[in-house]
Amino acid sequence: MNSDYAKARVLAVLGSGIFLIIVPGTVAGYIPWRICRWNAHTAFFGIAAFREIGGLLIAVGVVLLLEAFLRFALQGLGTPAPILPPKHLVITGSYRHVRNPMYCAVVALILGQGLLFGDRGVLLYGLCAWFFFNLFVVFYEEPTLRKKFPGDYAVFSANVPRWIPRLTPWKEGA
Repeated sequence: MNSDYAKARVLAVLGSGIFLIIVPGTVAGYIPWRICRWNAHTAFFGIAAFREIGGLLIAVGVVLLLEAFLRFALQGLGTPAPILPPKHLVITGSYRHVRNPMYCAVVALILGQGLLFGDRGVLLYGLCAWFFFNLFVVFYEEPTLRKKFPGDYAVFSANVPRWIPRLTPWKEGA
């Protein structure tokens, strides 16, 4: 491994780690906590299964977020922050199922907390977060990726959905 590649990798991992703590940590952790203080209310419609679904969404969200961040740093050699974008288009792992696994993970974490704690405010916040993520993706992120990775991104976006994951992973060239 050459030293420039090693330095880029270390910088990407450190930058992604800092970004992970600050941005998703705030959006999916601190703000939901500020809304409900993580106090449990009555389960929605009195159905305890909503809490279990919430816990499952949180677990899936954490795993998906960490996997996507690591893949972004180690394979993309960049961070999710626009100031240090990836050098390579990441189309492996969770990115074979959905184009925006980080945003999906953050929304899953927020909605999971809303269900777990039975808090309508957190659920509403989760829907608002998804709406603004969608605007950012459609009007900034996708046009930027089309310019930076014109051929690869066109094929990727034609085969991998933006928000609803594919059940079977997309295989490049298949």
